Amino acid sequence: MHHQRSQELFAKAKAAIPGGVSSPVRAFGSVGGDPLFISRATGPFLVDADNNRYIDYVCSWGPLILGHAAPEILHAVSQAAQNGTSFGAATPSEVELAARIKAVCKSIDKVRFVNSGTEATMSALRLARGFTGRDKLLKFEGCYHGHADPFLSKAGSGVATLGLPGCAGIPTGAAGDTITVPYNDLKAAKAVFANHSESIAAVIVEPLACNMGMVKPAKGFLQGLRKLCDRHKTVLIFDEVITGFRMGPGGAQEYYDVSADLTTFGKVIGGGLPVGAYGGRGEIMDMVAPDGPVYQAGTLSGNPLAMAAGIATLDAITSSKFFSDLTAKCCDFYGELDAVLKRLGAPAKLLSEGSIFYLWFAAGAQNNPSNYDEIKTADGDRFVTFFRKMLEQGINIAPSPFEVGFISRAHTSDHLNATVTAIEKALR
Repeated sequence: MHHQRSQELFAKAKAAIPGGVSSPVRAFGSVGGDPLFISRATGPFLVDADNNRYIDYVCSWGPLILGHAAPEILHAVSQAAQNGTSFGAATPSEVELAARIKAVCKSIDKVRFVNSGTEATMSALRLARGFTGRDKLLKFEGCYHGHADPFLSKAGSGVATLGLPGCAGIPTGAAGDTITVPYNDLKAAKAVFANHSESIAAVIVEPLACNMGMVKPAKGFLQGLRKLCDRHKTVLIFDEVITGFRMGPGGAQEYYDVSADLTTFGKVIGGGLPVGAYGGRGEIMDMVAPDGPVYQAGTLSGNPLAMAAGIATLDAITSSKFFSDLTAKCCDFYGELDAVLKRLGAPAKLLSEGSIFYLWFAAGAQNNPSNYDEIKTADGDRFVTFFRKMLEQGINIAPSPFEVGFISRAHTSDHLNATVTAIEKALR
C-alpha cells in the first residue's frame, strides 16, 4: 500500500494543527509511521486519501454500530438538515430521543443533552457535587472519563497511549479532590470511604472498562460500589459513553443488573455525530438549571442533526432481532479467533463482551486482567508489529494497545472471516 497523499497531508497539518491532528492518538505516535487521512467510508470500510480500502474495527471509536454511512442515518440527517442545521432552541427531536433513552434505561427519569462524552461526565460530576454538597470524587485507575481536569489522574485511553504521567495545565486544586484506586479493588474503595465518608460526592466508574484495553468487572465489584454509595449517600455515576446501547438496549446496567444514580452517554446515541448526554434519578436531575441551582448550558446541545441521527440509531438497535443477530455474528468471530490463538500457542488473549473486543498481548496469560497494572504488562512492541501487519493487509484497528475494537451491523461473516485470516498471518 502507498500512503503518499496521507504523508503530504500530515506534513501540511503539522504546520497548522498541534501534532497535525485534532485528537492525540490519531497521530500514530505509539505505533510509528504517519497517520492515515480518511476520505470516505461506507458499511464496514474506510478509504484513505490514497484510495486504500480497509475493513474498519474502530468504527469512529464506537458509535457506528450500524456501520459507516448507514442508509437510515444518512436519510435522517439529510431530512433534518433541510429544516436547518442549528437553532439554539428547543426542538421536537430532542424530546423524541429523550423518550427513547428513558424507555430502555430503567435508571433514567430525566436526561440532558450535551455535545460530547467529556461534557457529559464533567456535568454529571458537577451535578453530584451540587446534589450532595460534597467535593471529593472517587475514580479508578485506567478508566477514562474525558479530558476535564478532575478526571485525568491515572486515566486510560489517549493518556495511557501517549505514556503521559499526568497532564500539564491542571491546577493542583482542580485535581486535589480526586481520589484514585485500582479498578476491581472493592477493598480499596471501602478504605477510602472509611477515611472520607462525609466528603465523597460521587464514585465514577466504567462498568466495563474499555479505555485501558478491556477489563471486566469482577464478581460483586459493581454491586459492592452500589451498596457503598447507598450506605454513604454518595452518587454512583456509570460512565456508559462506550457501553451505553453497545452491550444491549439497556447498556451495561442491564447487562450486569446494577443501576446507577447518574449515567453518562455518548457514542451510539449520536449515530456518528457529536453528542453526549447525562441522566438519572429525578430528584438529582431536578437540581439542573433552570429547575435547580446547578448550572450547565450549551448552544449546540440538542442539535437537530445529532438528535435525528440518534433517533434513527436507537430505532434500529431496539428492533427485536438486532442484538441477537449481532451477538451471534460476534460469537462466531470470537470462536474462530480463539481457535487461531490456541493454534499459535496463545501469543495474545482475546477479551470480549457483545460487539466489543480486545486482544491483550500478554503471551500465555491464563487469567483475564483485573486492573490497569496488569494490562500494562502486555508486550507493547508486539502490538506495534501486529498493528503494522494488519494495516498492510487492509485491516484498520485502533493505533493504541489500550483501545478496544468494535463490530458493527455492516460487518458480514465474510469480512469477519477475512479478518481472522489476517490476524493469523500477522501473528505468524
